[in-house]
Amino acid sequence: MRNQKSPNPAAWVPDYIRNLVPYVPGKPIEELERELGVKDSIKIASNENPLGPSPRALAAIRKALSHLHRYPDGNGTYLKEKLAKKLGITPEMLILGNGSNEVLELLAATFMMPGDEAIISEHAFVVYSLAVDSRGYKKSVAAPAKNFGHDLAAMAKAINDRTRMIFIANPNNPTGTYVTRKELMKFLDQVPARVIVAMDEAYFEFVDKKDYPDTLPLIKRGSKNLVAVRTFSKIYGLAGLRIGYGIADPEMVGYVNRVRQPFNTNSLAQVGALAALDDRKHLLRTRKNNCAGIKYLEREFKRLKLEYIPSAANFILFRAPFDAGKLYQRMLLKGVILRPMGGYQLPEWLRVTIGVPAENKRLIKTLEEVVKEFGG
Repeated sequence: MRNQKSPNPAAWVPDYIRNLVPYVPGKPIEELERELGVKDSIKIASNENPLGPSPRALAAIRKALSHLHRYPDGNGTYLKEKLAKKLGITPEMLILGNGSNEVLELLAATFMMPGDEAIISEHAFVVYSLAVDSRGYKKSVAAPAKNFGHDLAAMAKAINDRTRMIFIANPNNPTGTYVTRKELMKFLDQVPARVIVAMDEAYFEFVDKKDYPDTLPLIKRGSKNLVAVRTFSKIYGLAGLRIGYGIADPEMVGYVNRVRQPFNTNSLAQVGALAALDDRKHLLRTRKNNCAGIKYLEREFKRLKLEYIPSAANFILFRAPFDAGKLYQRMLLKGVILRPMGGYQLPEWLRVTIGVPAENKRLIKTLEEVVKEFGG
């Protein structure tokens, strides 16, 4: 055995894994500062809550620290009960996940089989492709609508006999676009009952649009193939705890729980999310800050004659006035961390998260300086 030549690990890996492009997260602010030799940077790249985590969540987590030797509640009983009461549903309609990402992955793992196909929009959240591609399933990529958003008509036309799942982000990341109630209802009427529609609503709490659709009543009325996926990462500021949830028909949830790992959400995440649900003050402050920040940045982008996409979320996508890679690097050197969009097939665009007023003003000031340096 000792003299046998070890095979190349690549020989053990299926083609669909070998061909995956790993998700590239934004670097921690401390790492970027160390690499670039800059201080006092602002990170407005990852759609995080600039006001920080819910204070009520922090207080509850501190009290729970002495119990870390215990395994978490594998069912998330208390969080499900409170969340169900808030939503007007039963706990059996809830899936808890290690972030909303895991809920999306669990749906694909539970309901898709070899030969099945998923439909996604061209510039939608990259995790949809990862959830499908990493299991060797097929996917159909629909061309986008205006502003790179979801074209539901095109997605409906893409449905065929192999279609098992459709992923829709509403609002969409990275564009900030959203589909209206009228558009969604027309689309759902065209979707066969055998096709699962996963509505990724990670940013729904930020939306202030009268025609934005609420999927919860549809699920309550018995839409068995509709799943709403939400998170505590964004408006509640608990991104570091990784906890999200899905809302679906109890029978669907039961099958997902057969695939879900027993302790997929940790105890501090459950405690923090439970307390955050009562922190209405933090939620309202975050909404107010976001609304004001969106208006400010849109006004300043217009003044600077920069093309941008109106957003219903907590970030804005704007087109770089010159090479986006150079602009990104130059902003980094000045301590302003944005998110380049090459990974979303939008190489000319950058995404910026709404910060607190001082961060938003620094972004614009730095952006003006860099544009002038390059002769803009």
